[in-house]
Amino acid sequence: MRSLTVTENDSGQRLDKFVLKTTRGMPASLLYKYIRTKRIKVNGRRANPSLVLAPGDVVELYISDEFFGAEAGAFELSSIKPHLSVVYEDENIIICDKPEGVLVHSGDIGGEASSDSNTLIGHIKAYLYQKGEYDPAKENSFAPALCNRIDRNTRGLVISAKNAAALREMNRLIRDGFLSKYYLTVVHGIPTPREGTLKGFLRKDAKANTVKIFDHPVPGGRTAITKYRVLKTTVSETGPLSLLEVELVTGRTHQIRAHMASAGWPLLGEGKYGKNAADRAAGYKNQALMAYKIVFSHNIDEASPLSYLRGRVISLSPTKAPFMREFR
Repeated sequence: MRSLTVTENDSGQRLDKFVLKTTRGMPASLLYKYIRTKRIKVNGRRANPSLVLAPGDVVELYISDEFFGAEAGAFELSSIKPHLSVVYEDENIIICDKPEGVLVHSGDIGGEASSDSNTLIGHIKAYLYQKGEYDPAKENSFAPALCNRIDRNTRGLVISAKNAAALREMNRLIRDGFLSKYYLTVVHGIPTPREGTLKGFLRKDAKANTVKIFDHPVPGGRTAITKYRVLKTTVSETGPLSLLEVELVTGRTHQIRAHMASAGWPLLGEGKYGKNAADRAAGYKNQALMAYKIVFSHNIDEASPLSYLRGRVISLSPTKAPFMREFR
């Protein structure tokens, strides 16, 4: 039997969600059977899976030790030398400039990274552990977590939460539209009109790890809305190019890359949704895309634990993008 005392970082979540996070590899069917047969109790009593836990609650788990694997422990976190470019940090969140070529976490690209040791979130955990702000030995179900993601070969701003309350609230702000995310990109051609909104329906092809944009609703398709504005144009050895600022109204997988290509303006260096043999010859092996600005709404409610971020703009200098050399 294991007994876990609910902490502030554990509170506010359902019993079933808590147990799934604190165990490893437990089938959901077995979890609900254990709750039903009182092999999982709260404060010594039978509980419903939907019970919302509060600080100080004691969860008793009469289950096999095989379901208690180990998260990255102190030794692993102390052995990692964090390589981070921290753009903004406070007691609740940390915003980093992720370089091209770095996975945000090990679950990306079919689990290409076997652990988080060489990922952005792995280095964030190590950074916070070594600062004394995170200790996995003192947590039941929480670990610092990403609030947004960008592709491996996209550079730019990624937000992570240091505690569960901040994670819940940041996810709510993003979901409810209180945070705007802007990208810089270079596309082939000159979009017309020079400022507009692309709307479509995006459907994933999991087998090919691609998405497709449709101009009408399709089974499995999700609404995709992308705003763009032409900042500059030029002519290069690969033809006319345009520098765009893009705002993601929805945040779908590969949305900018697929949406621009479907409109006839594939990204410079794009290999998945555009032909880039000439781009590669010119030195562009990855898509010209940088998540460069995050804007927090002035309308964030004062009761929000992140209300101090109202109106704040976090940004990277456009000069950090290698593709800007086309417009100097």
